[in-house]
Amino acid sequence: MDTRAGKEVHDLIGFVGLRAHATAVGLLQLSAELVKAGVLQEDAVTRIKAAIADELELSRPSTVSKAEFDRTTRRRLDRLFAGDEKLAPGPAAEPAIETGAHAAERSS
Repeated sequence: MDTRAGKEVHDLIGFVGLRAHATAVGLLQLSAELVKAGVLQEDAVTRIKAAIADELELSRPSTVSKAEFDRTTRRRLDRLFAGDEKLAPGPAAEPAIETGAHAAERSS
């Protein structure tokens, strides 16, 4: 997805008011079910993770380097999709997901 189209999707999702935590949990579960059923291949999961990382890049704080943000975000997404990292239940987990993924960059 090009940058302009990505920004349009970003704005539309915000307008609809989707809750990030609920949507993320649903996407992870849906992806796991589709992979298990043989409907979704690994290259498709890779493209899904790339789309998520690109969306998150739109809200990257200017104080965080692009390279570190990208590396940390993609590593965290890999762990989430592999089931190695869990999303804590409820909206209270949302700030931890957003800031925790980039804590290393902020402390350097």
